[in-house]
Amino acid sequence: MSNFTLHELQCFNAVVRGGGFQAAAELLHRSHPSVFAAVAKLERQLGLELLDRSGYRVQLTEAGHAFHRKVRVLLHDAEELQTYAVQLAMGEEAELRVVLGDLCPLPPVLEMLGSFFAQRPQTRLHLMFETVTGPWERLLEEEADLIVHRVPKSDVRMEWIDLGRVALVPVVAPGFLPFPPDTDITPQRMQALTQCVVRDSARHPSEQGHFLVEGAPRTSVPDHLMKKELILHGMAWGHVPRFMIETELRNGSLLSIAGQHFPGVVEELAAARRRDRPHGPVADQLWDFLARQAPVLKPTWGRVPKPTWGRVPKPKRAAARDR
Repeated sequence: MSNFTLHELQCFNAVVRGGGFQAAAELLHRSHPSVFAAVAKLERQLGLELLDRSGYRVQLTEAGHAFHRKVRVLLHDAEELQTYAVQLAMGEEAELRVVLGDLCPLPPVLEMLGSFFAQRPQTRLHLMFETVTGPWERLLEEEADLIVHRVPKSDVRMEWIDLGRVALVPVVAPGFLPFPPDTDITPQRMQALTQCVVRDSARHPSEQGHFLVEGAPRTSVPDHLMKKELILHGMAWGHVPRFMIETELRNGSLLSIAGQHFPGVVEELAAARRRDRPHGPVADQLWDFLARQAPVLKPTWGRVPKPTWGRVPKPKRAAARDR
């Protein structure tokens, strides 16, 4: 058996993807005869009939199906090797693309990134902001080198470093509820009230909405900062990261309604990158740096506070002259 070439495998894969030789030729920017000849040569070398050409569209034979599964893995590895070779030839990367998600507390994360990139002026930091599943999409479509967001840890394409926990607290402004707040705030009682949600910035959202009350009117916003402002102004209610509302919870301008039916939720904030892609030297240094710094979030940010509507203010101590 003669050794087949990467070109022949690419032609075969393109025929399978395109469903025919003409489509494969267009995918590869080659002529129809050259693609046809490459696949025919591959079949002769293997002694296998990979394609059934008897119908209107070519189809994989049983042997073709089995062989194509291996071809896809080999072509993927070849693509990774080519990317890695390019990165080695370039030396240190000129740019790293980092996506910050809507659950990311900016001060500690930007301080961390700032201290790292201050020592590497030859690499430009390109920061982006995405919401909900937008960070995952940018990473998986290779539009980002690193994300800081919650991570779907069952996705084997990603590896991650846990940075801490972020609690999302259900809150309202004082006077927003048309009924006395108590421990029995159910979804049914909230159904008539406007709920504020953050829009998913992904082009193809992969998750359903979180904490949504079915049948309730909704208003959508681009991020949690806008969401917080709407809730503060009594225009809606919703879940907001605790790190954004510590002051408001203390001074009473926002009230936690966390309870049996709306317990809040705690998300793991992580730095994540592709496990199945090669990384340049600066990207690897950043990954090691983040691992050494973790965790970086305050432990209190990961706890849902108790309801604040039931608290009784402590009486002020009498002044000395009144005694």
